Amino acid sequence: MDYRTYEVCEELSPLVKCFWSLEAPASDITEKQRIVPDGCMELIFHYGDLYCQFREDGSSFEQPRAFVFGQITTPLEIAATGKTGILAARFYPDGFDPLATIPIRDMENTAVSLEKLFGKEGIELEEKVLAAADNTVRIQLIEAFLLGRLQSSEAIDRVSRSCVEVLLQLKGQISVDELSDQLNVNRRQLERKLSAAIGLSPKQLSKIIRLQATLKMLENGQFTNLTELAYENGYFDQAHFIKDFKEFTGMSPKQFYADNLKMTTLFLMERE
Repeated sequence: MDYRTYEVCEELSPLVKCFWSLEAPASDITEKQRIVPDGCMELIFHYGDLYCQFREDGSSFEQPRAFVFGQITTPLEIAATGKTGILAARFYPDGFDPLATIPIRDMENTAVSLEKLFGKEGIELEEKVLAAADNTVRIQLIEAFLLGRLQSSEAIDRVSRSCVEVLLQLKGQISVDELSDQLNVNRRQLERKLSAAIGLSPKQLSKIIRLQATLKMLENGQFTNLTELAYENGYFDQAHFIKDFKEFTGMSPKQFYADNLKMTTLFLMERE
C-alpha cells in the first residue's frame, strides 16, 4: 500500500487536518479491513475501484464513489473490490460543521453522497475530481470547492473548538464536568453544542481521543503490559480499559495487537 499525506492551504487549515491518498494493486486485496473511530469526518473520493462496506449481519454493499463519512462510533469493516485509488480530506472533529447541509448527527456511521449533501454542485465536483490527472489537481479542485462553500457559512463554534483543543491536548483524560468547568460552560450547553457541531457527545469524543492515544502506544510497543497501558492512558483499571477498547474496536487489546490491521494501523501515524 502506498499511503501519502498532503498539506492543506492556509485558509482551510482550521477545518481540514490534511489530505491523504491510498493506492494499492488488486493483488493487495484482503478479505476485510477494520477502521475504528477517531473523531474525524472525511470527504472521500474513490478514483480506483470501489470499496465494499459490511453490515452487522455480514452482508455488504458498495460505498458511493464520492462521499462524506460521518462520525464513526463503532468499528467499521470495509474491503477493496479491485485496484485501490483513494483521495480524502480529513477534517478536524469540528471541521465539517461550517460545510454541513444536513444535521451532522444524521450522518453517524454513514457514507453520505455528495449529491445528497451539495446537490448539483456536489455532482460536478465529483465528476471533476475523478476526471483529474493526478492528486495535485484533485486537491486544488477540492480546496476551491470547500472555500467556495465557506463564503456563506458561519465560523466554527468557539466553544466546540475550545473543547476539541482541550481534549486533544489532554489526550481525552478529563471528565465532562472538569471540561465544563475549565471552559466555563454549562454542561448541558456543552453537550448540545458538541452534538450539533461534531456529532458526538463530549464523553464520546473524550473516549475516542483517549482510545487513539492508546492505540498509538499499543502499535508502537510503548508499554510493558496492559495494566501499565491502561493506567498511562487514564483508565481506572484494566477492566475499564478493555471494556472501552472493545466498544470501539470490536476486539480485545491482545486480539488487536495480534491481527494484521493494515488500514487501522496505517492511519494511526497521522491522527494526532
